[in-house]
Amino acid sequence: MSMKRINSLLIGLILSVGALFTCFPIYMAVVNSFKTQAEMFESFVALPTKLHFENYSQAFEKINLLNSSWNSVIVSVIGIGGIVFCSALAGYKLSRTRGKLSHFIFLLFVASMLVPFHSIMIPLTRMAKTLQVQGSTYGLALIYIGLGVNMAIFLYHGFVKSIPRELEESGQIDGCNEFQTFFRIILPLLLPITVTIAILDFLWIWNDFLLPLMMLTDVDNYTLILSTNMLFGEYNKEWSLILASLVLTAIPVVMIYAFFQKFIMEGIAEGAVKG
Repeated sequence: MSMKRINSLLIGLILSVGALFTCFPIYMAVVNSFKTQAEMFESFVALPTKLHFENYSQAFEKINLLNSSWNSVIVSVIGIGGIVFCSALAGYKLSRTRGKLSHFIFLLFVASMLVPFHSIMIPLTRMAKTLQVQGSTYGLALIYIGLGVNMAIFLYHGFVKSIPRELEESGQIDGCNEFQTFFRIILPLLLPITVTIAILDFLWIWNDFLLPLMMLTDVDNYTLILSTNMLFGEYNKEWSLILASLVLTAIPVVMIYAFFQKFIMEGIAEGAVKG
């Protein structure tokens, strides 16, 4: 057997083991979400003897799925829209403006990506109270915009460098000002990286737990992940309902990621490497 064939088999084996470790927790969550509490404790791995769909109906009611999902949608849409709009403009301007000041501002955005979130938790909470945005889903979305623009600007900055300047010059010849040139010519060309940023930020915002826990105080404003946490009691944990709610929460994320996976990989590669 040739060395190339052996390497191919080893890579396939490693990938198969990795896929097994990745899929096993998903299997455990889905299978046990259809069991009763007693049946689940008998064997976590075995298939259920009977499918208990009432777990999903009870989880639907206890986490107030419709209201929590709506809150998550509001936060995600406003957050992603703000990140894309602000970052596209900033990334384009910083990429096309030559000079030490532009380079310094870009480096500040890149450097902020290295700051751990836990180091700014307390100042962020105090600032939210001062600005009176704590407890509001719209205020939470604004905070996500501030936290998400650094990575988006970095990706837009690299992607814009791959766009020929001649396209902008042709727009200026036709009478377009700088904003018209951006929105009519540049922005449509940024679609691949825009889709990438939107999906990555959606996965982040939809699945985030810590920031909503810090900022939201009213149960009616809870996001989906935060509402699921209400099933964890101090002395009682309804694991069958918890797993059912987690499956319901993960379905939109899995579907969107599976559909746009190709755009995510291409957009990251182009935005981080080109230029």
